[in-house]
Formats: sequence, C-alpha cells, structure tokens
Amino acid sequence: MAELEIHHEGHESDPMGQKVGILAAVLAVALAIVSIVSHRTHTEAIITKSEANDAWAHYQATRVKSHNVELALNLLVVLGAKGDAAEKMRADNEGQKKKYEGQGKEIQKEAEHDEAASQAAEHRALRYDLGEGLLEIALVLSSIYFISRKMMFPWIGVIAGVAGIAIALTGLAM
Repeated sequence: MAELEIHHEGHESDPMGQKVGILAAVLAVALAIVSIVSHRTHTEAIITKSEANDAWAHYQATRVKSHNVELALNLLVVLGAKGDAAEKMRADNEGQKKKYEGQGKEIQKEAEHDEAASQAAEHRALRYDLGEGLLEIALVLSSIYFISRKMMFPWIGVIAGVAGIAIALTGLAM
C-alpha cells in the first residue's frame, strides 16, 4: 500500500498561532460552560414562574371559596334565619371562613416566594447571557488572528473573554 505524503507549502510553524489556537479552545470551553448554565437558569426561571402562577391561581380559588362563605353568612343575616339549623350553618361557615383565610395567607406567601425565585433566576440568567455574549465576541476576535496575523485581535479577545467570565461569575453570587 502506497503512503500518502501531504506537503505543506508556505505553512511554516507559527508558535503564536498555536498559542492563539489554545486561547480559542479555552474560550470555547468557557463559552460552552456559560451557555449551559445560562440555559439551565432560564429553565429554572420558567419553572418557578409557572409554580408562582399555579400558586396565584390556587390563592384566587381559595379567595373565591372564602367570598362564597361570607356570602352565605350575609344571607343568613339578611334572611333572618333562626333555629338550630341556621346556627349550625353559621358555625360551620365561620369555621370555613377562618380555614380559607388561613390557607389564603399561606398560599399567598408561597406564591410571593415563587415569584421572587423566578425574578432572581431571571437576573442570574441575564448575567450568564451577557457573559455568553462577551465570550462569543472573544472567540470570534481571537480567531481573526488567523486571517490578519495581527495580535491586536487576540488581545481584545482576551479582554472580552475575561469580562465575559467575570460577568458570568457574578451570576453565581446572586
């Protein structure tokens, strides 16, 4: 079997190109990590927002039940209902009213907590998105070296990459 020999004419060893290639690889890995974290954080924000919406719907249902019980109590008063059956109904409705008011407060706290968690996740996701964008810019700028052979582009890429990583890391602190 004949060996195939590939000749590389005009492609001398470029030590700086190798360093820029390694820089681009490191930036690409950082970009992949920040992208994954960003996507997962957006998913978290969507899930917690959905949970908050569910909790608010539950809260509204509880408030409707509470208003129905209040209406029943008011009707007992307006109709002037008397007797054991009316007193039993009044006591039962008073108990339900207290129950629904207590449940409503708990559900409201849960909904507010989920709402705050969703907003926090969105703020973190924004940080990751900004970091991701800067890392993409850094990767592109660093790659321009291979067309222009000017070191200005990898240096600007390093600055954008460091800024992107720094901004993405601030998302962890939130």
